[in-house]
Amino acid sequence: MEIGECSVEKINFWKGKKVFLTGHTGFKGSWLSIWLHQHGAEITGYSDAPPTDPSLYECSKAGQLLTSITGDIRDAARLQKAMQDADPDIVLHLAAQPLVRESYQRPVDTYAVNVLGTVHMLEAVRQNNSQGGRIKAVVNVTTDKCYSNKEWFWGYRENDRLGGFDPYSNSKACSELVTASYRDSFFNPSRYEEHGVAIASARAGNVIGGGDWAGERLIPDSFRAFCNQAPLVIRSPHSVRPWQHVLEPLGGYLLLAQRLFEEGVRYAEAWNFGPEEQDAQSVESVVSRFCRLWGEGAAYEVVPDGKLHEAAALKLDCSKARARLGWRPRWNLDTALAQTAAWYKAYLNGDDMLELCRAQIRVFEQAGG
Repeated sequence: MEIGECSVEKINFWKGKKVFLTGHTGFKGSWLSIWLHQHGAEITGYSDAPPTDPSLYECSKAGQLLTSITGDIRDAARLQKAMQDADPDIVLHLAAQPLVRESYQRPVDTYAVNVLGTVHMLEAVRQNNSQGGRIKAVVNVTTDKCYSNKEWFWGYRENDRLGGFDPYSNSKACSELVTASYRDSFFNPSRYEEHGVAIASARAGNVIGGGDWAGERLIPDSFRAFCNQAPLVIRSPHSVRPWQHVLEPLGGYLLLAQRLFEEGVRYAEAWNFGPEEQDAQSVESVVSRFCRLWGEGAAYEVVPDGKLHEAAALKLDCSKARARLGWRPRWNLDTALAQTAAWYKAYLNGDDMLELCRAQIRVFEQAGG
């Protein structure tokens, strides 16, 4: 049953489910909180304060929709207690240091958050269930950048080699290895009847959408430049990325969590959630489209910056998710950019951003047929 299908079964799955969500104050986490609440889930969020000012978490008032616990993913004891107090059915792990360029500046923190944070989360699950907890499904969200990038122009599959040149990408590959180790060592599918926990990882492409204010990201940087009536400066115009609206992978995470909960180890593995092949586009192509949508003199200029290595080409092969989960992208790149531009314009207009997020989620779900 796909997220987005209008059925009693789909709606009722999340109603009353207890969800423990790490990273709930971030861009993805805030959207996911709104979506889960819309379908009746009882959410406990565990995260640091919002990573940006402004933030989607604050402007949408997403904190009113859940029980929010301020905590560092590196604080194992606090995380474990928070999880035990929440007594969840499902754990969605989104807490991360998510920026490539920041990982060059803060490599130790990046590894501590992205690798040791994953260990702490999985250990909290293990300890929780050993003390009578009931967690059945765990989704660890990593990234498409966890693959050993060969700069080829076809999509990476889930069984391709992991790697990562920069600290961020490499730390996410490490997080994948941690997930696999815990699955083999403590939550082995062959012993599912004993422990009852199904663990999967999810690898998504470059997400866009309203409410992202992170530094060194294309759409937030565009928004800031346009608001200042200045041209956006891009450093790698020909780099190709798998662009998708943030709701695309979030729908994949929700569908995957549901399948893990209902069918266990059959889905306890790694999954790609990316756009259609034609939506893997260059940075310059995305920026030029966004400029047209924004209007009002929006422009960009290219200023090459070769100081830090970034992959030139990256695509995902999502045929496994299509075939086995029944998941598929709903919005093409042009629709994703249009929805994103509309969100930021509404924000500047002072609209109710929670209601706008809810409305965009409804439109997205209806696109599923």
